Amino acid sequence: MTAYLYSYLVGGTVFAIGLGYAAKQGYVGFSGRKLRNLLLSLGVVLFFALLQGYLQFAPMTVTPAKAYTGGAEEVLKEGAHVRGTTLDYLIVAAYFGLILFNGIHFGRRQKTTRDFFFGGQRFAWWLIAISLIATTIGSYSFVKYSEMGYKYGMGATQAYWNDWPWFPLLVFGWLPLLYFSRIVSVPEYFGRRYGPKVRLWATVYLLIYLVGYVGVNLYTMGVVVNILVGWPIPLAALVVAMVSATYVTIGGQSSVIMNDLLNGVFLLLVGALIFVLGASYLGGFDVLWHNLPRDARLAFPNFNQDPKFPSVGIFWQDAFANSAMFYFLNQGIIMRFMAAKSLNESRKAATVMMVGLMFIGALVVASGGLVARAFTHAGVLPEVPAQQAFFVATELLSHPGIFGLILAAMTAALMSTVDTLVTAVSAVTVNDLYRPYFRPEATDPQLLRAARISALSVSTIGVLLVPVFMQFDSIYRAHAAFTAAVTPPMVVALLLAVFWRRFTRAAALWTLAGGLVLMAASMLFPAMIKPFAHGVPGGDIAWNFLAGMREQTFMRACYGIVCCGAIGILVTLFTRPEPAEKQRGLVWGTINDALRHYKGSPGRESKVTRALGRPQPLEQRLPHFGSADLEGVRLSESLARALDARVGDLLYVTDPRWWTGGLHSAHVIVAEITAEPGEAAVALDDATFRNVVGKRGDRPVRIEKLYGSAPEVEGAA
Repeated sequence: MTAYLYSYLVGGTVFAIGLGYAAKQGYVGFSGRKLRNLLLSLGVVLFFALLQGYLQFAPMTVTPAKAYTGGAEEVLKEGAHVRGTTLDYLIVAAYFGLILFNGIHFGRRQKTTRDFFFGGQRFAWWLIAISLIATTIGSYSFVKYSEMGYKYGMGATQAYWNDWPWFPLLVFGWLPLLYFSRIVSVPEYFGRRYGPKVRLWATVYLLIYLVGYVGVNLYTMGVVVNILVGWPIPLAALVVAMVSATYVTIGGQSSVIMNDLLNGVFLLLVGALIFVLGASYLGGFDVLWHNLPRDARLAFPNFNQDPKFPSVGIFWQDAFANSAMFYFLNQGIIMRFMAAKSLNESRKAATVMMVGLMFIGALVVASGGLVARAFTHAGVLPEVPAQQAFFVATELLSHPGIFGLILAAMTAALMSTVDTLVTAVSAVTVNDLYRPYFRPEATDPQLLRAARISALSVSTIGVLLVPVFMQFDSIYRAHAAFTAAVTPPMVVALLLAVFWRRFTRAAALWTLAGGLVLMAASMLFPAMIKPFAHGVPGGDIAWNFLAGMREQTFMRACYGIVCCGAIGILVTLFTRPEPAEKQRGLVWGTINDALRHYKGSPGRESKVTRALGRPQPLEQRLPHFGSADLEGVRLSESLARALDARVGDLLYVTDPRWWTGGLHSAHVIVAEITAEPGEAAVALDDATFRNVVGKRGDRPVRIEKLYGSAPEVEGAA
């Protein structure tokens, strides 16, 4: 069986299951908006199937290889060689200063934990999408995927182009429950679903995952700086941690999102620049493409022959375990989805990110390696160490200043990932450890202070973990070994909890605890993985923990998912189901219960209506509503008629300038509608008036009705 066919058979099964859930929920069908959703979903899988099929099977012209005859000696130096010029490093320093200022500036309004963790749930889809791709592209991405791009060509894109199986389950299953249930953290979800014991296990798992990820990213930046200027790896990691911790501690999620807008655009532009410079050097994009050997253009280089990069292993470790963890459980990504102004905006961000930006992102992160591979084939470069390919190619291409921009892009990549992880750890620490176990009655200022302390603490722990990751022979292997070992129990437990109502508390506990034992055992006895290894060589070492981690690095994910799934299913079948009342708003099919929980009254997803209204300050405070503690507002009769709004409806009030992205906005509930005729107006309390209107006086604001107060009809997308 080919790797291409295997990926689309197994991945297609997951995709079909998700589409079935979406159909039962009423999101997809054969008419109206349901048909649109169906075509969108099928378009996602068709896009990647055609793209990867073309790379895998289409006949292609390849330029004959040429031998290297000299000319690149300056960039091939190692050791004491400092890459770049003083101007390049001044540009990097200036960029550090810019993101530090930007983060502090946009974090000035963070007064509550809701603002700190979710940015007030007010941002537009395009801001969230760019922020998501900036978070996805870490500094380790440039280094490790360029290394893999040099060795395996377009096969390095697998990690970014194999997320499509999760699209229906994410967009039509998890996101509605996540957004409306107002879950601050994934462990909180497990706590609501199953109680404190399961929540504690989930907290431990998630903190290990997030803190370890911080360490991987800081280690990567240390390696980068070490290659560039010779600084010790721990010192470089410490400097980066100090900068990111500063603006995250002050600004929280708003700082992260606004910095990631800058970083995301910068990353995509610089990645494209590397391709443009490479093509210009060789004489055109067609020349660059034709100088990639045919085996470097394969979407799936091999099925199971190469244990260092088997496509079947990449599929299970990255497309299954890591992608599911990324979209469904990664606290930093979840906080991005939750920061959107509405569920619809969150869906748009997920769709654009998964289909459009991940497609571009794969090429961006592998750009240095692909260009270096083409240069080697064309005789511009000799064979170079794969881990040096990105730096050799970009320095060869770059004039002073341009190389500095590329280094600043790597800095941006690192900062965008680390800042997300730091805020994520803060959210989990405060919501799932500090409040439930240490200060249940803590006030919001106390929780905010604890969040900032935890942000500083995780940065410190991340620096201390750097020497641990230095024990691995490459960043790619360190990252893969870490995610394959940690993610399967959490992934299985969450997916079964969300999409299988029968899944019980005992089964969740056994999946997490038993999964931990099984994953640890596989590191002592890697031979346990062989029945799941699909023929990938390796797995014979025993009784050596670190050596066992390096055996079957990728297929450990398959072993973990299958075994944890078996535990969850078997224990569920022999234990009593959870009461239906405990499942409302937390499992598929109960989205309207989650919406009621969110806004304080029944509602359904419906078409958004918009109108402009004159903002006015309220004379006295009106009641607040729902679990989100949403402010009550007063509408004029004419504005209520324009919006088709009634008392109890959820509104989004924002500065009408689209490019602000929702920075000046708020969610409110219609508490009163005036009977007197007059101009379209909305009366807001003082805090919301200052946030939305600011110094713009009484200029009109845009009001959107998001979810109507209608009878409960599941799934009107």
